[in-house]
Amino acid sequence: MLMENTLPILLSRLDFAWITSMHILWTPLTIGVSWILFGLEVAWLRSGDERWYRLEGFFEKIFIVNFGAGVATGVTMEMAFGILYGPFSQAAGPFFGNILGFETITAFMYEAGFIGLMVFGWNKIGKGMHLFSTFNVAFASSLSAYWILVANSWMQTPNGVVLKDGIFQVTNWWHAIFNDNAIWGFPHMWVATMILGFFVLAAVSAWYILKNRHADLFIKMLKPAVLALLIVTPIQIWLGDSLGVDVAHSEPTSLAAMEGHYHTYLPDGKPNTGWHLIAFPNAKNDGNVFAITIPHVLSLLETHTWDGTVTGMDSFPAKDRPDVWVPFYAFRIMVAIGFFLFFMALWGTLLMMRGKFTVQGLRQRPWFLRLMVLSGFLPYLAIWTGWWTREVGRQPWVVYNIMRTYEGVSHMGVGQEIAWFAGYIVFELSVWAGAWYFFSKVIRKGPDLDSPLPGTTSDADNAVEAGGGMARPSFAKPALHSEP
Repeated sequence: MLMENTLPILLSRLDFAWITSMHILWTPLTIGVSWILFGLEVAWLRSGDERWYRLEGFFEKIFIVNFGAGVATGVTMEMAFGILYGPFSQAAGPFFGNILGFETITAFMYEAGFIGLMVFGWNKIGKGMHLFSTFNVAFASSLSAYWILVANSWMQTPNGVVLKDGIFQVTNWWHAIFNDNAIWGFPHMWVATMILGFFVLAAVSAWYILKNRHADLFIKMLKPAVLALLIVTPIQIWLGDSLGVDVAHSEPTSLAAMEGHYHTYLPDGKPNTGWHLIAFPNAKNDGNVFAITIPHVLSLLETHTWDGTVTGMDSFPAKDRPDVWVPFYAFRIMVAIGFFLFFMALWGTLLMMRGKFTVQGLRQRPWFLRLMVLSGFLPYLAIWTGWWTREVGRQPWVVYNIMRTYEGVSHMGVGQEIAWFAGYIVFELSVWAGAWYFFSKVIRKGPDLDSPLPGTTSDADNAVEAGGGMARPSFAKPALHSEP
């Protein structure tokens, strides 16, 4: 029998953590930016303002590079399931395999087809069809995220299945797909993709304004991005709170780790309602060596009452408790970033209300622009820390309360683990470096302001000559020829 917490198991976990962390750099931006591209195209078609088209064309290039990196790292992650977690892949195949198959057929292939029309369809298909293609790219990318979140959420709350003879057998597909965690997990992640998309585009726009390059064009992108963020960031805070309440009921050990909450009750028998701002767990993982605690806040957050009971880790055997360090501090970093991003959206909105949100007004406030550029990177860290909280908090289970992690990993030696880990590190860093090379090229070059707009006469003629577009048939009047 395998022992828990051995070096090969630790290496498998670290390897897969590396793969998923690198993959999640790309896919959320694909989702968020795809919807923003759709919005930009709608704005162009409704208003006729050329600037919306130029912005869409520019950010579409960033989208393409990002999409390619996401595909490359996604294929690698699926391969890693079988290599690093063979027993889990075999056991969860009846559910997990089907869900990933649904994602491939109904979302990824669907998205890939319409991306071709979106990218290469300018001047070759009608404006309405192109808009339809852009919408379907956005819709399919969101659907892909939904299926992935279903699979991951099922690992958190494995509803609708039984483990029989080492195989997960689905007893109720409805309960398995619409499992408890997915109800709040998917909207929380989807809104995160929108926040990431708006902040990345806002950061790029702020950089151009700071450098005084195409400032009049990019201020047009920055304004709606800030206003949108003022709406979605509070929504995300509410969704995060709702997800936390759900986790407190469905995965109490994970919630206890997130909050460093070891003791359900105080020595006097009253509920332990204190929330730890900072805490240092001890080596035995049964208490805190030091903590700065605010009474009643934990109860307010998780039960929405003054003195409600929140289950601590002392209610569970020591072998079923996750390590606290990672989920505790990762969770606080995520929350801190969320409130900072809300502050940036609020700051920008106040500048608009004061009439200072102009090129000249913002260039007189370089710190706002610099912090907005920084804010383009912070959502990535928030998504990272959110996923680390989610995955480490589920330990020592790969499928919560059913299959332990050591039962799901492949049986490899240390040498094999290190070889795979090294290979994945090289591959993922190569993708990362290549993506940033092309990102930098796109940003250095800037937007295309000279090419004719789609639908102009010159473009239509060029498209026909190139074999694209819609050829106009010509009809010759038949002539009657008499025989000599």
